[in-house]
Amino acid sequence: MKAWWTWRLALAVLLLLPLAGGCKKKGPRPGELGAGGAGAGLGEEAIGGGSSLERAKRGLGPEEDGVLGDVHFGFDSYEIDGAARDVLARNADWLRKNPRAKIELEGHTDSRGTIEYNLALGAKRAKAVKDQLVGQGIAAERISTISYGKELPLCHEEDETCWARNRRVHSVILGQ
Repeated sequence: MKAWWTWRLALAVLLLLPLAGGCKKKGPRPGELGAGGAGAGLGEEAIGGGSSLERAKRGLGPEEDGVLGDVHFGFDSYEIDGAARDVLARNADWLRKNPRAKIELEGHTDSRGTIEYNLALGAKRAKAVKDQLVGQGIAAERISTISYGKELPLCHEEDETCWARNRRVHSVILGQ
């Protein structure tokens, strides 16, 4: 009987041994802040509050502008206009001065239209901004895109002023 318990105890120890080391601590995910992780060397004020989704998870509203300016769009459009080109020129200049920085471009829309349509439109807006930055010499590998469509608005009023603020691509610095 004693050998049976000894064998069972040894088996239990062997099965639990791999768990004793625990999991490797993971670093911050893109858009999150962390000591030595994303944004190391930029300073907290340069990084902002992380991605719109990470801010929402923390109960915060989306961030507007930041180190890199937001690019705004007309209704139902992903066309880059003159004002957007000016913002992108400043953003490209910052990216050239910070050659190790990587960014995520978040495509946002106003509240009108279906979820599916707005996710697609947000993706087209983010791609248009990425294409413009790549055309200005920023490596495509440094830029990722995501669309939130109408899901994470800056404001919730149903008027043109609010809708115009929500039609944007927001740039999040992932780190250096």
